[in-house]
Amino acid sequence: MRTMNQKLLDSLAFYSTKPNGLIPFYHKVQEEIGYIPKEFLPQIASSFNLSQAEVYGVLTFYADFRTKPPGKNIIKICRAEACQANGCHRVIEKAKETLKIDFGGTTADGKVTLLPTFCFGNCANGPSVALNGKLYGRVDARKIENLIHSLP
Repeated sequence: MRTMNQKLLDSLAFYSTKPNGLIPFYHKVQEEIGYIPKEFLPQIASSFNLSQAEVYGVLTFYADFRTKPPGKNIIKICRAEACQANGCHRVIEKAKETLKIDFGGTTADGKVTLLPTFCFGNCANGPSVALNGKLYGRVDARKIENLIHSLP
């Protein structure tokens, strides 16, 4: 069973005393280790004086929080209306086909995690894709395939 390191324990002590501190704490954990392990939930619930169901509900409600380690590279594809109108479904299909995973999945080699997102604010240049935080606009099926094949 994985246990929290001292840095995370210090963060837990800090954020659990703050109003609405759970979400910032989850961001901190994910920043530190890349995801929020489910085995931390009993300790988190206790520290925030919440039920395990409540802390799990918050964790699973927000799409940016992960309960499993992500791949080395993270691809996010916008699914908002402007990107839909510009053909993001073709980009999504090509990414899933090329990677052989669905949204929320990580390739077997741990190289890539594929995630949906619902707006980068880059609507005029849709479809939009973020690769490891770098935003790309006007992505088509060929461009997403090239981005995938260019990954280290």
